Amino acid sequence: MSDTFEQDYGFRRQDVGLANWREHPFNRWGFRHIPELIPTAEIPAAPGFSEAPKVDDMWLTSSEMAVGDRRMRVVDVLQETFTDALVVMKRGEIVAEFHAPNFSTRSRHILFSASKSVTGMLAGILVADGLLDPDELISHYVPELKRSAFGDATVRHALDMRTSLVFTEDYGDPRGDFARYRRAGLLDPALDGEAVETVIGFLATLKKAPRAHGGPFFYCSPNSDVVGLVVERAAGMRFPDLMAERLWQPLGARSDARITVDREGTARAGGGLFMTVRDFARFGELMRCGGLVDGRQIVPLDWVRDTMTGGDRQAWIEGNFVSWLPAGTYRNQWYQSGNADDAFFALGIHGQWLWINPRAEMVVAKFSSQPVAAMDAIKHKNIALFKAIARQMSS
Repeated sequence: MSDTFEQDYGFRRQDVGLANWREHPFNRWGFRHIPELIPTAEIPAAPGFSEAPKVDDMWLTSSEMAVGDRRMRVVDVLQETFTDALVVMKRGEIVAEFHAPNFSTRSRHILFSASKSVTGMLAGILVADGLLDPDELISHYVPELKRSAFGDATVRHALDMRTSLVFTEDYGDPRGDFARYRRAGLLDPALDGEAVETVIGFLATLKKAPRAHGGPFFYCSPNSDVVGLVVERAAGMRFPDLMAERLWQPLGARSDARITVDREGTARAGGGLFMTVRDFARFGELMRCGGLVDGRQIVPLDWVRDTMTGGDRQAWIEGNFVSWLPAGTYRNQWYQSGNADDAFFALGIHGQWLWINPRAEMVVAKFSSQPVAAMDAIKHKNIALFKAIARQMSS
């Protein structure tokens, strides 16, 4: 078995651990086997659903398309963007898919920050239930954060990444606040002599920056974990149980999902979801259809429409992501592309994408294992690929 593993991945299983699972080449295995590395909670799928066989993907892997300003074979683009799996849906049907070696229709993969977009939809469900007011203070739902930067921020500020925080999302600093944040979520090994924090304990230490909440878009992952805590408190249910009952099972997901948890069992709503690429695409199709599945309104239509169109353009222009998405906006934990096709999307580090193109009636779900967490050039190549697929689908 050890020899087979080494032949498949080019390294031994014992070479991968908590200290290096996000690093290339170990991430090709680590992103697919999260429960062997980090504690997780189960999000069961509804019984009675079966998964169809893999579809014929010859047109996808053998096609040549205009990707940006180059004509390229799609399979080369997939390789250059470190693709683990990709599914294309057209009007709810899977029409093409790609799976890297050792990856199948049942293989699961971590979403990283694309998890945020799922959390945003759970918030919308509770708003429609009358259990959550986005204009209420976060501390109303999570009193433990009253003395933190979030104490005078509203849920809306966190949903739209417009809180005022002293925090730098620096993936390369092993001792900064972002590294502490990862250790609190049990994503990294504890430092020698350091007491392991909890997620909520870490959040309670964050300080407010010298500006008001509600200003520029400022991407900061702890916002999403705060939204996850608010959702749990408002619903009176653990995050994985709420997701299973109100989203995952009604959606008709075919496979159980999981979410990473800290030592107290708190779910990492900002980056810990783990699922199959087909179920990820089904979630995208739910969004494309305005929150509707088989005639049932799972996510409120008004919330989905607000997510697609409601971002504050000025906040984005003044924010810290405008350089790679100049026409964009952000709402309810989703990005709006600003493109003529009204595409909107979820995005996670190392290349996790859920791209929804309403004009083309198309959804693309993509898992990747990029060697670097965030690379603008690869983001642009992925977006160019999604546009090329939309043109191919339209023709």
